[in-house]
Amino acid sequence: MLLSVVVLTMGNRPAELARAVRSALAQEDVDIEVILVGNGVPGDWWPGDDEVFEDKRVKLVHLPRNLGIPAGRNRGVAESAGEILVFLDDDGWYESTRLGAHLRDRFAADPSLGIISFRVRDPEGGPGERRHVPRLRVGDPGRSSEVTTFLGGACAMRRAAFDAAGGLPEDFFYAHEEIDLGWQAINAGYRIMYDAEAVMMHPAVLPTRHEMFYRFNARNRVWLARRNLPWPLGLVYCAVWVALTVLRVRRPAALKPWFKGFAEGWRRPAGPRRPISWRAAWRMTLAGRPPII
Repeated sequence: MLLSVVVLTMGNRPAELARAVRSALAQEDVDIEVILVGNGVPGDWWPGDDEVFEDKRVKLVHLPRNLGIPAGRNRGVAESAGEILVFLDDDGWYESTRLGAHLRDRFAADPSLGIISFRVRDPEGGPGERRHVPRLRVGDPGRSSEVTTFLGGACAMRRAAFDAAGGLPEDFFYAHEEIDLGWQAINAGYRIMYDAEAVMMHPAVLPTRHEMFYRFNARNRVWLARRNLPWPLGLVYCAVWVALTVLRVRRPAALKPWFKGFAEGWRRPAGPRRPISWRAAWRMTLAGRPPII
């Protein structure tokens, strides 16, 4: 299997980007290509002075306008040739040179396996973030399990699962695009696994550092429900997230943009509606996360 590693960057971290690309190309006993997508970069952009960018296995894609995370990754996939797609953040890297072979073997052994979500480890030795383990009861991050979503910048997926799900929803721009793809992949019959043996290193950062976090977080929650859930589940899903957000956030300065985004999610088009089957919803419930939270 050829592994296509898609790295999305805005071109503002050349040293970290070189480290990410080098860690991908260093994978042993597996065929690798790197699709380096410059999202919002000029036509003459070059990723940096490091010689790793000269490697013939690296392909550059220039996007003169920042299209957002899902659209940028979709463009990278369109330029790739691998049967297995790997998404890597430009400030993350792989410590092990055996990760690629591990992924190849796992996908080869289980045709129903559609997506693998990696374990993210803090290079400073910190405990890691709860959100990096995509299950309701996080428990031990070192325990692998079936899940219903995955980490967008720390994952691998079968191209067939990506295609069956329709790719990443580009209008989302940022936040929850992985849930949309994951739900559709499950609906197509694939499984998603959190694999604690597949490790990506990444500095600990908070998602709230992004100015648009609260607005897009709420808007895209509504779009998820409108696009993917049978209406009884969709309405409960939205109500649950309103309650959880009020209980967790509490700060008016954060709740104001959140509710603005929530209203926007109902007002603006959500894209094509493809409600998952009740059977898929039951499979998600058995995996520990019913699609109401």
